[in-house]
Amino acid sequence: MISLATIAKNHQREFKQTYRSLIENVHLRALQQIIQCHTPQAGVLCYRCDECQSDTVLYRSCGHRHCPACQHNVNNHWLDGQRQKLLPVDYYLVTFTIPRQLRPFSWHHQKWAYDALLKAAKETLLSFFERDPNLGENTGFISVLHTNSRAQEYHPHAHFIVPNGGLNSRKKQWRSKKGEYLFNGDNLATVFRGKFIALMLAAHYYLPKATPKEWVADCKNVGRGEGALTYLSRYLYRGVISEDNILSFQNGLVTFRYKESKSKQYQTICEPACQFLWRILQHVLPKGFRRTRNYGFLHGNAKATLRRLQLILKVFLPVVIAEEKAQLSCPKCKGKLHLYEMRIGKRVIVIESK
Repeated sequence: MISLATIAKNHQREFKQTYRSLIENVHLRALQQIIQCHTPQAGVLCYRCDECQSDTVLYRSCGHRHCPACQHNVNNHWLDGQRQKLLPVDYYLVTFTIPRQLRPFSWHHQKWAYDALLKAAKETLLSFFERDPNLGENTGFISVLHTNSRAQEYHPHAHFIVPNGGLNSRKKQWRSKKGEYLFNGDNLATVFRGKFIALMLAAHYYLPKATPKEWVADCKNVGRGEGALTYLSRYLYRGVISEDNILSFQNGLVTFRYKESKSKQYQTICEPACQFLWRILQHVLPKGFRRTRNYGFLHGNAKATLRRLQLILKVFLPVVIAEEKAQLSCPKCKGKLHLYEMRIGKRVIVIESK
């Protein structure tokens, strides 16, 4: 398998020179972290075997949220946590997209634009719940920001996992719609457009003249929610591309594949390594920006409301058993290894064995 780190290491100098007018500190840090991942520069872990007393040296992962070689277990942990919040109702995957004409503005005002996208989308959904007499107004949903298309082009949009229903605060009852219909996508898009533009005007930003009047939003039934959660979990913590999709790296050219959304068939793109690196690194989020957020009864401060809902809907929550940390074994005798020292840069951290 061809690693992103290999491509970045071989072309980092050329990349920095070619894209010096576009890259910022967050891109440079991501590039450095990806290159250093699982190398001595990321840190050294020194283990000793309890049986044969031989030493084994391993290298730390960088831990950067945009590194495809890191955080293999974080997605599963997030998914397990969200499963504990699922209700026995139908769920919908609602997607809000910023039109192409606003992408340059979004790129140059990323933190503001991404916050505005999530805020306008959240307020749109809440307004639809409040106006619908068939739905309880106290609902809860999860949002995840994506900035990439399937071909890794810049394409800001937000996914929301929304339950069919909400808690009627007055009667303390769960209210939901019958059938598979929740909201009309065109109507969602119209309200979303108005709210996003209102936020722009309030912040003294101007709408480009070519901005279309019709925006895009989509609302589709995804069953009991497990499928939508699994889909989103794949893209949360391991960068925007799977290294399995990097097919070749030869003579300064990178070939990668992606699955086309309409045909569901794989397509390939071959381009210079520097161009490929920018295609990936342009999606590094601003420092401190939270890609995923919980609202309503899924918010961390609303645990009592969620628990009340689970009791009303007679939700059975299986006991979550914490996974035991994988035990490393000695490559020589398969005995148990224990960590006795860590080296990070010039720091040496001695860990006493039990």
